[in-house]
Amino acid sequence: MRFGGLDMEVAVATEATEELASAFARLIPQLSATAVPPDRKALAEIIAAPCNTVLIARHEGKIVGTLTLVVFRIPTAVRAWIEDVVVDSQARGRGAGEALTAEAMRIARERGARTIDLTSRRSREAARKLYEKAGFAVRDTTVFRYAVPEKR
Repeated sequence: MRFGGLDMEVAVATEATEELASAFARLIPQLSATAVPPDRKALAEIIAAPCNTVLIARHEGKIVGTLTLVVFRIPTAVRAWIEDVVVDSQARGRGAGEALTAEAMRIARERGARTIDLTSRRSREAARKLYEKAGFAVRDTTVFRYAVPEKR
């Protein structure tokens, strides 16, 4: 695939390799200052979950981004969520996010999803523009979150 003038390869992660764990260790802190990157065992569980598809973007052989697509059936339809999209700061603006999003949308359509949702912080203007360009629209809704207390 060619995005932003660069060759960008997007593939489904099928196993939790040391390379993948190292990439997540580098990428997740760029997404969230408080999230702990998953280790190989956690990555294996994420990859093995039947609703999940972990996509990785490579440029010149190096993993430069990731996206997790979750496709699930509820009583009203098949739905999809795009979560934890992160592109390495060194590779931003070169098409990795666009390539990951396009592939996630293709897979979700193929699996019968009626809608694909995602959230993006207001401060992530480049990401918001990318999603709008891909056809996403801001919904008139309120997202509620409950923080589950940690077990003691």
